[in-house]
Amino acid sequence: MSVKKIFWDDPYKTSLTTTVTGVKEARVTLSETIFYAFSGGQQPDKGSIGGFAVLQAQKDGTEIYYTLPDHHTLSAGDTVEILIDWNRRYRLMKLHFAAELVLETMYQKFDRPEKTGANITPQKARVDFRWEGPVSSVFPKLLPDIQSIIAADLPIISGFENEREELRYWEIKGFAKVLCGGTHLKRTGEIGVVQLRRKNNGKGLERIEITLAE
Repeated sequence: MSVKKIFWDDPYKTSLTTTVTGVKEARVTLSETIFYAFSGGQQPDKGSIGGFAVLQAQKDGTEIYYTLPDHHTLSAGDTVEILIDWNRRYRLMKLHFAAELVLETMYQKFDRPEKTGANITPQKARVDFRWEGPVSSVFPKLLPDIQSIIAADLPIISGFENEREELRYWEIKGFAKVLCGGTHLKRTGEIGVVQLRRKNNGKGLERIEITLAE
């Protein structure tokens, strides 16, 4: 049995009391968790389990393994509290969904250009494409549509496409339904003002860097 991922049911939850299900040296598993592991370009949460800092959160199939300091004292069956850095999580959620809007708007307006990479950190997000010429030339066509969706403060629906395989999606009615296993906002208005910057990664390789206005 894999860990129950409460971060999907309630991505705004910052603490959770749960049970340790397994311990192998520095790595532990839990019955339930709010602590997101790196997946799909979204960086993992930071925080603690049972008072010990989580050094790594690694997803393996439907299980998540948490690496704690070698001196941790946890055992299987222990009741522990998980705490996450909420400011970091919320920044990741906002930048993640800003990147989702950029990607889906690019797909809809420009015949699904090939995505070659993506990454979301608390400071900025990026989406990479195969694209001839400066991708910044399309920013005037992207930003008004993206900011219109944000300003409309539309509800973001999240759910399972396939619960057994833990395939998740997000949906904005009338805009898109996209497979994605990240942590999602409740409404588009939470994102704020999106800023875009172009970076060239080589011939035919363009990057859109995404930040949020403070």
